[in-house]
Amino acid sequence: MHMADALVSPSVGATMWAASMGLAAYSARRIEPEVAERKVPLMGVMGAFVFAAQMINFTIPVTGSSGHLGGGLILAILLGPHAGFLVMFSILAVQALFFADGGLLALGCNVFNLGFWPCFVIYPLLFKPLVGRQPSRSRILAGSMLGGVLCLQLGAFGVVLETLTSGISELPFGTFVLLMQPIHLAIGIVEGAVTAALVSFVWQARPEVIDLAAGERTGSMPSLKPVLVTLGIVAALTGGVLSWFASAHPDGLEWSMFRTSGSEELAAPADGVHASLAGIQERTAILPDYDFAAAEDAQATPAEEGAAWPAVRAGTSLSGIVGGSLVLLLAGLIGMSLRLLQRSRQPATP
Repeated sequence: MHMADALVSPSVGATMWAASMGLAAYSARRIEPEVAERKVPLMGVMGAFVFAAQMINFTIPVTGSSGHLGGGLILAILLGPHAGFLVMFSILAVQALFFADGGLLALGCNVFNLGFWPCFVIYPLLFKPLVGRQPSRSRILAGSMLGGVLCLQLGAFGVVLETLTSGISELPFGTFVLLMQPIHLAIGIVEGAVTAALVSFVWQARPEVIDLAAGERTGSMPSLKPVLVTLGIVAALTGGVLSWFASAHPDGLEWSMFRTSGSEELAAPADGVHASLAGIQERTAILPDYDFAAAEDAQATPAEEGAAWPAVRAGTSLSGIVGGSLVLLLAGLIGMSLRLLQRSRQPATP
């Protein structure tokens, strides 16, 4: 569901950038520094995991389409909505800047679609009340499945509204929405299943993590090392190896665009803001499309052209490791920034 710049007008892009930056500032102020300090390692590892998981597109049977994990609900459940939103912002920024996945103009839209709905709507209004203060496997499963589906439905509808208000005539509202919503329903079911499995694992290993994210625990916590090590290994294997097995089919957004306009990609304006930001992205994207630039240009992307599967490529593995490491670094910087912010707020002692 990563929107390209061609789908967004400058005014809509700027508006969504402002909304997402405002939410990030609000989130940073709402996280208690002592809580943030305990969350920083988990923020980094979870960010690396979601980054790697988003590299793997899974095929949606019969449709000829694919989807990938959004991860926003997982981050909200395990980190809390404010830390979860900041980590999602970090993930999408790393993807756009260094891997050309999603446009820079559209970054605010992508952050809002993938971060706002799960962190500030679905988690507090659905998952948290449904699971309650005494979680169980069945409640986690129900909350995750229903939440995963609704996150994808709201995010997909957000994409449709943003293209509509951007005046993208190639994607008329009626046809586009009737394609986007059903395909993302299928993706949402997978999202819910993965969310339930991961949250259940953490809940069984360290239930205190769920309590801390929900703001119901401020005391000492046992060591998270077993959880962190396990999730770190899974993130490294996912980005470094399992990413080879990503589906070659177009994702839900590209699939819907093709059936609406006849093309999986639309051409962006050749000048103005779009061209300027495209030039910046070309210079910052060290591994475009999660591969070495020469290899990315040479490979045949459509499945029907006989592209090898699994796509065993060193560039893809490197992308998973480098991207995960960058997200880890950003999470650490967020934690340090929050601590410095708190110190600056404290009144000076006489």
